[in-house]
Amino acid sequence: MTERVEIPTDAGPMPADLFPATDGGGAGTRPGVVVVQEIFGVTDYVLDRAADLAASGYDALVPHLFWRHGDTVVEGDDDAALGRAMGLASSLDWDTAVADTRAALALLRDRGAGGVGLVGFCWGGGIAFDAASRESDDVAALVAYYASGLPGLLERAPGVTAPSLHHWGTEDAFISREQVAEIEAAVVREGVRLERYEGAGHAFDNPFPRFHHVEASALAWDRTLRLLADSLDA
Repeated sequence: MTERVEIPTDAGPMPADLFPATDGGGAGTRPGVVVVQEIFGVTDYVLDRAADLAASGYDALVPHLFWRHGDTVVEGDDDAALGRAMGLASSLDWDTAVADTRAALALLRDRGAGGVGLVGFCWGGGIAFDAASRESDDVAALVAYYASGLPGLLERAPGVTAPSLHHWGTEDAFISREQVAEIEAAVVREGVRLERYEGAGHAFDNPFPRFHHVEASALAWDRTLRLLADSLDA
């Protein structure tokens, strides 16, 4: 059963949704994963992925990172919706969003979960990567789906010491193949993988028809669960 929780921040409580692991142990008895939202906000898709993680044995916590701007969720997948979402994300201070994500990590640790990891989508993939670079001693796993902010964060790569997995579609319209190659050169080392998905575009895990790539979504999710299992001892 989902629980609404509040995460302390320097500007007051941030709302979040906690999905306890559905193995009967109760929240705080299993490894935890902070799920970092896509650019559209905490959408039903993001919540569904958190529920999937709970069903796989993790306490999944979804912080509402747009809470400082009314906890907005942008509906739709057309160009107008994408423009609104991009405008909303650009109006939010990046370092503040990273700090809020770190606060979510702290809440999971304080609740007594085992190892704690991060799974971020799109805009949230870059936020997750940045947070992991600043929490190198306390983040046990990182998964970043088509992290749109990553090209500007490569200098932070040495700070990410957790086992990591990066998912990219070969037809991503926002991040070029050349940029993905630069990301690969900067981040891949022992314990860090970058996987490419032929024919998949940006946001290929999102179920909206404009974005979704069935095969890439299924394969990437299987690889995500394998990395979390290997790293968090679920």
